[in-house]
Amino acid sequence: MAAGYLEILRARHAVRLLTGTLVGRLPNATAAIAIMLFVRAEGGSYTLAGGLVALYGVANAVGQPVLGRLVDLYGQPRVQLPAGILSGLAMAVFAFTGVEPLPLAYAAVAAAGLFTPPLEGGLRALWPSVLGKEDKVHTAYALDAIAQEVMFTVGPLLVTLCVSLWSERAALIVLNVIGLLGALSVVVSPPSRAWRSAPRAAHWLGALRSPGLLALLAAFLFVGIALGSITVASVSYADGHGGDVVYGWLMAGIGLGALVGGVFYGARQWTGDPARRLQVLVALLAVCYLPLTLMPGAVAMTSLTVLAGVFLAPAIACAFVLVDRHAPRGTVTEAFSWLVTTFTVGASVGTGLAGPVVEAGGALWGFAVPAAAGGVSLVVLLATGRVLAAAVGSAVVASSWENDPNRAVEPRFSSGDRA
Repeated sequence: MAAGYLEILRARHAVRLLTGTLVGRLPNATAAIAIMLFVRAEGGSYTLAGGLVALYGVANAVGQPVLGRLVDLYGQPRVQLPAGILSGLAMAVFAFTGVEPLPLAYAAVAAAGLFTPPLEGGLRALWPSVLGKEDKVHTAYALDAIAQEVMFTVGPLLVTLCVSLWSERAALIVLNVIGLLGALSVVVSPPSRAWRSAPRAAHWLGALRSPGLLALLAAFLFVGIALGSITVASVSYADGHGGDVVYGWLMAGIGLGALVGGVFYGARQWTGDPARRLQVLVALLAVCYLPLTLMPGAVAMTSLTVLAGVFLAPAIACAFVLVDRHAPRGTVTEAFSWLVTTFTVGASVGTGLAGPVVEAGGALWGFAVPAAAGGVSLVVLLATGRVLAAAVGSAVVASSWENDPNRAVEPRFSSGDRA
């Protein structure tokens, strides 16, 4: 099982790129909890803290595809490094000035979210030039999805560690400095400096002119809604079954399930149509949300959250393959960034939607939301199946590395290659 992953990690630059990207995304992964804790430490209200966290999320959702398009146009170092510096400086301003004056706090947090560098989309654009073979790239996508689950599990723990050792202000500053160093490690690497997007047709919609990509984004909006609604329903459940400790176990269960599912999914090479495979994975994801409505005791409920997370990472990894195939030529970083943005927006919508549902009907109805959202995502995929299965040449593999005489394998995938 581990052989495929080890083969990826042994590739030149692979460990550096994967590690640097994960470290570089730490500020984004920890922003919500770090901002929340800092505002409360400064005497701000929960309303203010929630507002600032929401503003960061919205700004980040806007900035990712915009910066992704700039990366496709001008290359990774010219965009990602200045963006990372601006984001880090903005968060430092917020950390040193605090919540007063309010306009400055809101402006700083918005800038920090807006200029967060699109490292996630950038990494997926680099994999073909680093790994060459399509099957290796697909395994790398699965490894990427697994690493995300680890990061989003470890990130909050790092925040609490920094707070316990120093302070909430130090947590904001330290994590952003570490993130900037991670981004720097990526953008000065040879693959990042050499990468060039394929020539692109001038079009104001950019990546969004692809019907296949639009279908995929619509489906993953509802996957995000499902995940966001689980977090709210779990709070309501934990209130009656042990409090914060149980809530922590429920969230860890989803992460563990996604981790296990991602490991097994990436360990084998898949054949057939990835669009059809994604339909199956999302169907299984929706079905595995249903047992949450049983709401058994805390131990059994934690086991059900593990089950609920099993097909999340495989679905995300499969979606990466389809983004790869449907991104219009010269828009790969932007296309991957749109997937990140859509998933994030969906999670925010799910959080907002589940709140009133839980207040009206309790945790039971709260856990019904992710099952319903997963079902809608499946309906979208079924309705757009022909569009997603259409043969589209991959834009992600067209880069200046194609002209490198030292490359071992021509990194060009055709639409008829193995999925």
